[in-house]
Amino acid sequence: MAWQQIYDPFGNMALSTLLAAVPVAVMLVGLGFFHLKAHVAAGAGLVAAFAIAIFAFGMPAGMAGNAAWYGALTGIVPIGWIVLNIIFLHQLTEQNGSFKILQDSIAGLTEDRRLQLVLIAFAFGAFFEGAAGFGTPVAVTSAILIGLGFSPLAASGLSLIANTAPVAYGALGTPVITLAHVHGYDLAELSAMIGRQLPFFSLLVPFWLIWAFAGRKAMWEIWPALLVTGGSFAISQFVVSNYIGPELVDVIAAIVSMMALVMFLRVWQPKTIWTSVSLKGRHKESGPSGPLTAPVRHSRAELIRAWIPWAILTVFVFVWGLPPVKEFWNSVFAPSFPISGLHNLIEKMPPVVSSPHKESAVYTLNLLSATGTGILLSAVVGGLVMGYKLLELVTTFFRTVWLVRYSLLTIVLMLSLGSLTRFSGTDTTLGLAFANTGWLYPFFGTLLGWMGVALTGSDTAANVLFGGMQKVAAGQLGLHANLMGAANSAGGVMGKMIDAQSIVVASTATRWFNHEGDILRYVFFTPSLSHLLSGYW
Repeated sequence: MAWQQIYDPFGNMALSTLLAAVPVAVMLVGLGFFHLKAHVAAGAGLVAAFAIAIFAFGMPAGMAGNAAWYGALTGIVPIGWIVLNIIFLHQLTEQNGSFKILQDSIAGLTEDRRLQLVLIAFAFGAFFEGAAGFGTPVAVTSAILIGLGFSPLAASGLSLIANTAPVAYGALGTPVITLAHVHGYDLAELSAMIGRQLPFFSLLVPFWLIWAFAGRKAMWEIWPALLVTGGSFAISQFVVSNYIGPELVDVIAAIVSMMALVMFLRVWQPKTIWTSVSLKGRHKESGPSGPLTAPVRHSRAELIRAWIPWAILTVFVFVWGLPPVKEFWNSVFAPSFPISGLHNLIEKMPPVVSSPHKESAVYTLNLLSATGTGILLSAVVGGLVMGYKLLELVTTFFRTVWLVRYSLLTIVLMLSLGSLTRFSGTDTTLGLAFANTGWLYPFFGTLLGWMGVALTGSDTAANVLFGGMQKVAAGQLGLHANLMGAANSAGGVMGKMIDAQSIVVASTATRWFNHEGDILRYVFFTPSLSHLLSGYW
């Protein structure tokens, strides 16, 4: 028998909204203020979500358990699978010394840490967001930054801040394509609308990134390079999204941005070289900082060998993200399992949808087409190229599993929490609170996208969650539907850096375990102005 979601169980929207916010508040407060370990805070949030869903919103206990199980499966593949395998590759490159050579080669472009940061975290990270998404850019860039000597908080927090501008288009346009397909938006118009909203913010991100790292004065010392990086990305983002489509927006914009910065650095270098790898200002840091010694010069052959594993990774990730490749692997092996006791047994109700709509809960084990599998294969191929024997690769892989065991547990618990809030309807209650703001809705509707990504860890999931509500609210208020649909996706980019899933990925990649609360406090409080900007734009 189907259970219908109830969005205001107490007949008092303020009280219902406060209760709906309890699970997320428990997790964030546990992380940010009580300094709980991430898996403990996530577990506490999940327990709170069970209590609220069952006793406040009337969800049957069996359905609640099945919803959490569904989220746990999603946490293992694809999210946890990506994290595990990117750390595996990083381990291989560290053990044979090639990662140190890669660090030196990046420092050879410029020894200025600010320029290294904007090249790696913003431009290189945007490429991985466009090619793979789902935590890959944060995992890759934070691992490289920690290897370059950046402090753990700097590597983690700044990678999260940088991974904002490209999130709206994500992995080969997946968030935009999903939003259009699920909720009936016009894909071309939606892509173009997002491409008109985001470029101004994309232009600002490199400036904001360096301001957060080194301070305002140090930012202005390299403003020409930041303008070249952000400007080339923003212009490419606008052109591709408006005249080509959503699929390659981030990939093309990232490549153009990287090339523009590298070419610019051949004719321009800052007068003052910034060598510090710690965050400037009020943020107290713990944990080791990397070496500040000048980079060693290496032969061309050594540089090629050092970059080959990462070049292989780039090729594999890009190819694995192509729709024909995914379709092929899914045709080979991608069994689907309807979640018993959950699939089509929960109905989403008006005003979120025009008529009762059954929620599907089918888990597809698309292990072959998963991005993490592409990363694993790239690590194996790269490891063989680096001279590892097969037994050494297997040993290192299982050593990596043990290294990230608590991080994987945290991801599973957080995805369980997100799935339970979705199927219980508590996240929709939070969304309706924004939808009831009347003429202020364009502002709060954008923050709705921000909240959706912060809760789910995915702009795609946020678009599925709130895209229909945006369309209904826009119609009731006389607004253009594509405008608010685009605002949901564009506004969601700011939620990416504070979602718990991404924070765990960053702490794992930098091996700064049990400091997720420090990272959360940094990324949450540093960009408060940008939270307002995201709501405005």
